[in-house]
Amino acid sequence: QVQLVESGGGLVQAGGSLRLSCLTSGRIVGIYTMGWFRQAPGKEREFVVAITGNGGRTYYTDSVKGRFTISRDNAKNTVYLQMNSLKPEDTAVYYCAVAMTYFTTDQSMGVQEDYRYWGQGTQVTVSS
Repeated sequence: QVQLVESGGGLVQAGGSLRLSCLTSGRIVGIYTMGWFRQAPGKEREFVVAITGNGGRTYYTDSVKGRFTISRDNAKNTVYLQMNSLKPEDTAVYYCAVAMTYFTTDQSMGVQEDYRYWGQGTQVTVSS
C-alpha cells in the first residue's frame, strides 16, 4: 500500500509564498507520475500540476502557471509544490496523488480518475 503525507500548509497573506511537501512511503518519486490537486469549500477537486516519473515532464493548469512550481527529490521520495504570488482564490485543501498509468499526452495527466493513491491533504489559506 502506497502512503502519501502532505505538509507545509498554513495561513499566508495575498502575495505571499508557501512550499508544500509530499513524502511517499517507498520508491515512487522518479518512477510514477506525481500530481497535486486542490479542493476549495463547496467546490469540486481540481487538478493543479503533475510531473512524470522518468523524464520529469510537467503540466500545469492555466490558473497557476508562472506562480507555482513542482519539483522533486528522488533520494528523499518527496515532491514539492512551491507556491508564489498567492491569491485568495488559491485557498483550498491541497492533495498529493500517485498515478500508475501511462500518460500519452500532457493534458491527460490532469485526469484525477487516473490517480490511484491520495494523501490526506494540507490546508492552504490565503487572506486578503
